[in-house]
Amino acid sequence: MNSKGLFVLSSFIKKYGVSDIEFVVSERNLKIEDDCYNEIKNIALENNLVFYNRKEISVIVERGFKGYKFAIGWRWLIENQDNLIVFHDSLLPKYRGFAPLVNALINEEMKVGVTALHATKDYDAGDIIDQKSIEIQYPIKIKEAIEYIQPLYFSLVDNIFYKIKNKIKIESSKQIENEATFSLWLDEQDYFIDWSWPAYKIKRFIDSVSYPYGNARAYLNGEVILFKEADVFEDVNIEHRERHIGKIVFYRNEYPVIVCDSGLLLLKEFTSENSNPIKINFRSRFL
Repeated sequence: MNSKGLFVLSSFIKKYGVSDIEFVVSERNLKIEDDCYNEIKNIALENNLVFYNRKEISVIVERGFKGYKFAIGWRWLIENQDNLIVFHDSLLPKYRGFAPLVNALINEEMKVGVTALHATKDYDAGDIIDQKSIEIQYPIKIKEAIEYIQPLYFSLVDNIFYKIKNKIKIESSKQIENEATFSLWLDEQDYFIDWSWPAYKIKRFIDSVSYPYGNARAYLNGEVILFKEADVFEDVNIEHRERHIGKIVFYRNEYPVIVCDSGLLLLKEFTSENSNPIKINFRSRFL
């Protein structure tokens, strides 16, 4: 699924052709703006590969397939876990679960990466086959971070496929359980800004859930406003700051500057969820 799956599939075909691919399975992801489903389907069909939508794949194929299965960007349980290798965009055991890269960026991790592991009934808890990582710098948007780690996905797939093809044993190691952290799935409420955070963390949050995700958001006059671009602004002394979080303190270059628990946020690009005109003045407060 998604751009990571597309990158790996296209890179694999470019290097190895299609003779070792039995079938391709994908599914739409309505939670992001560009899920690459059509591109994945098209590249499979253009190369005469068998393509299944997740809902179309037969029980016979799911339970009876004996080859290796690579799950990239996948969001659902795969019943047949024999020879199933999962590729997860975190350096496990940290950030098991959903949206691991989003949470890593919010936490300002200086190193992000991808783990290849054996599938188990408990998600992302299997033995680690290999990991690849890359150092990043902030500020960074989620789309950039995804583009940085896509080659790591293919590097892992490439190395593991080489071992499979040459009948080399795939070694693995246990995860250190007391170092595990969990990254939970995101729903609509999780995109709303927590105004108790300092301005620098809100800035990272806005960047971390930007395109292709659903964008950070807040309420203004009962309407949902999507935050697309913001910067941290030099702080000023706010009398009784705790009573004024979310209010506009002044404008700079026509951009509203918002009071945070600590620091100020300069809001540079924003839209209404319903594309309605937005009226912001000095008596506006974001919630």
